[in-house]
Amino acid sequence: MKTTLPLTSSMFTETPRVLLTHSRFKVTLFRYASGIEAVRLENERGAVIVLPYYGQMIWDASFDGRTLTMGNGFKQPLPGKDIIDTYGCFAFHSGLLANGCPAPEDDHPLHGEMSCAKMDSAWLELDDESLTLRGEVEYIKGFGHHYRATPAVTLLAERPRLRISMAVTNLAGKNMPLQYMCHMNYAWVANGVFSQSIPDDAFVLRTSIPAHVHPTPIWLDYTRQLASAPSSFDGLNRPEMCDPEIVFFADNLSQYGEKVSFSVTSPEGYGFSTQFDTRQFSHATRWILNNADQQVAAFVLPATCRPEGFLAAKQADTLLNLEPGETRCFEVETGMIEP
Repeated sequence: MKTTLPLTSSMFTETPRVLLTHSRFKVTLFRYASGIEAVRLENERGAVIVLPYYGQMIWDASFDGRTLTMGNGFKQPLPGKDIIDTYGCFAFHSGLLANGCPAPEDDHPLHGEMSCAKMDSAWLELDDESLTLRGEVEYIKGFGHHYRATPAVTLLAERPRLRISMAVTNLAGKNMPLQYMCHMNYAWVANGVFSQSIPDDAFVLRTSIPAHVHPTPIWLDYTRQLASAPSSFDGLNRPEMCDPEIVFFADNLSQYGEKVSFSVTSPEGYGFSTQFDTRQFSHATRWILNNADQQVAAFVLPATCRPEGFLAAKQADTLLNLEPGETRCFEVETGMIEP
């Protein structure tokens, strides 16, 4: 049996309020000093903090006493129009009309309009095995596109893992382009080891340099070596080589099967992993960065295309096309590696 609890903005105050307790779950509502509403979803293994009205970002996630979230300088989420205004979250929805780093010829914000979208509604769904926060936003522009996006975050009973999903419906009378990435900003794992169910040589190094990347001579030398031998990457052992960022791409994932998995494991014995369906996500990005301000080892970012902007996806013929009334659904499962 499923229980549904609608949420409203007036329910959130700076003093945390326990909304729901259950034998396996707990829900707490609060508002950051910045004014942004937050829902803390807890199970026996840990908790996630989700921003229900702010793109349904997952601000933080931790299980078994270990944070999953990238190192960053943000003490709280901050209001903004673009994700760069509040780049401290564990995960956000990148897209939906455009995704990734815009080229000079692109006119979309970094990682698209959905990442910081003002959501129209939010609600909780509870059953014996899972606790889900859902939300909905309707995007419409005169003489432009019109769609409904319905993201969700699900916490699983007695497991140190969660599911992140997104459904997009084209409400317009014309076709709609779609680019989507589930952008999970995982914590740095010192001396960690990447592994995946696809071949090592499926990954290629990004050779283009976005405007926000400022290369150094040492970095340029290192990336020249990686370009010819991507599998020789050893940056988790040498974090100084990951400033600026190192990015790898893997394309056409369906050739490796319907389901794929990616992970990073620590010498200490813990690890993180992500699984998804290649019929939903045809591409994967690996993003690694370590400097004084940000430390991230995003071992996989599932996507419908490379995150190089709208025009790059159009030229590569990787834009999805939604017919009027059509819905596309996406889901990933991610979290701590279980024995």
